[in-house]
Amino acid sequence: MNFSTPDLCDAHPDVMQVVTNLHWNSYGGLRAFGGQIETVKCFEDNSRVKECLSQPGHGRVLVVDGGGSLRHALIGDQIAAAAADNEWSGIIINGACRDVDVLPGIEFGVLALGAVPIKSVRRGEGQAGLPVSFGRVLFKPGDWVYADANGVIAAPRQLS
Repeated sequence: MNFSTPDLCDAHPDVMQVVTNLHWNSYGGLRAFGGQIETVKCFEDNSRVKECLSQPGHGRVLVVDGGGSLRHALIGDQIAAAAADNEWSGIIINGACRDVDVLPGIEFGVLALGAVPIKSVRRGEGQAGLPVSFGRVLFKPGDWVYADANGVIAAPRQLS
């Protein structure tokens, strides 16, 4: 996938939404990634994240509303490697990740607010497949998301 979020914003100002008020850090091996959206809403429990990423991704991006928590990582190297093997394009986390020294070696995009070494709690909590909202954007399953060094944008259809 070859794109620039500024170019997409210029070409499609009528359909795209831009995530604002959040500072992203890129940790994965893919610095720019995009695809159809799948969603998870969870707080410090990555049970649903792991479940989703263990399924075939077909180039999709998992958008995770982790409530902005930086206390527990919602993804690490093992789940990221499994996601790459399952052909997910990347993950955007309103929360934290870990294993940041290993993630760049995995061909999988990881955007998160920060990193923390503490693993997720696992209580089987969270919800998948429903709209989630953060950074003034509503992310809906089936819509499209694009992420690069400039930021994150979402649109109701694929942009080119």
